[in-house]
Amino acid sequence: MPFEVPQMMKAVVVFETGDADQLSVQKDFPVPQLIEGHALVKNDYAGVNFIDTYHRGGLYPRQVPFVCGQEGGGTIAALPPGSDFHIGDRVIYGSLGSYSEYSLVPLSKLVPLPDDIDMEVAITCMVQGLTAHYLVTSAHADLIQKGEWMLIFSVGSGTCQWAAQMAKLKGYKVIGTCSKGKLDKARETHCDELIVLDEVKDQKYADYSSVDIVENVMSLTQGQGVKCILDGVGRSTSEISLKCLARRGIFVSFGNASGSVEAFPVLKLTPKSAFVTRPKLGDYVATRDELMTRMNEVFEWVRQGNLRVGIDNEFALEQAAEAHRYIEAGKTGGKLLLKIA
Repeated sequence: MPFEVPQMMKAVVVFETGDADQLSVQKDFPVPQLIEGHALVKNDYAGVNFIDTYHRGGLYPRQVPFVCGQEGGGTIAALPPGSDFHIGDRVIYGSLGSYSEYSLVPLSKLVPLPDDIDMEVAITCMVQGLTAHYLVTSAHADLIQKGEWMLIFSVGSGTCQWAAQMAKLKGYKVIGTCSKGKLDKARETHCDELIVLDEVKDQKYADYSSVDIVENVMSLTQGQGVKCILDGVGRSTSEISLKCLARRGIFVSFGNASGSVEAFPVLKLTPKSAFVTRPKLGDYVATRDELMTRMNEVFEWVRQGNLRVGIDNEFALEQAAEAHRYIEAGKTGGKLLLKIA
């Protein structure tokens, strides 16, 4: 059935980078014009991810003004001729500009919504689910094998809740870290071992100086260290990560929750002939085949009950700034969503 697409829409726009106050709710922002190779999606939900705060704050530069967000789901409202999709199809996607009533999405980024998975759950599988998938299956370049140790920071929240569960599904032994306030969430990931940290006073952030993580890791691994580390924390844990590696292990640094990782000399890798990588999701879903292969495996794990999908909180579109403050304060124990309508 044809959609009546308006000329103007509600959208959360960044005109100048900075703190959460820079998220401006516009009630009369132009609806994107349909172009070749794209679909116009009428959004039901947008996902909130930590990377959105990096775009808003300017750590990952984008040309202003821009509509914030890079993950959403809804109904196709308009299509160019010759597409394999249809107007009215329910889809999810990972593409910029999702904090809005309508988003222009490349056809190659659209994922059909499975009939047996709710929209809210499916959206949680996009950025966080796909990021965890490539981190656990590909980013380590097979430098870890089944039965070997992997260290994953912050398994009580966000992407690393997913990563810990997936790592167990792939046959790795997992050491997770978490704050005391998120211990219940961390236990649900079924890590082999948990290192529980105090929280920074008046914050939900873990205090990475409250426990000797290196000593704990070396004790648990009989002095060998871990073959792979997934570190989304950043500045507070990068030195710890390098010290926890086993010989010819790999440090996968993918986030900046505590600030960006400071530059270090490559000679620091010499004592253990260590590897380091700084990957990003786009390079691991670079083709439609790869996107759908990863997505289908994540969906199947959800169907089988092998992945616990947690939605922490839902905000109205107009509360986008509140959602950003919530995620930056370290409060999340699962996925954050913006409800568009």
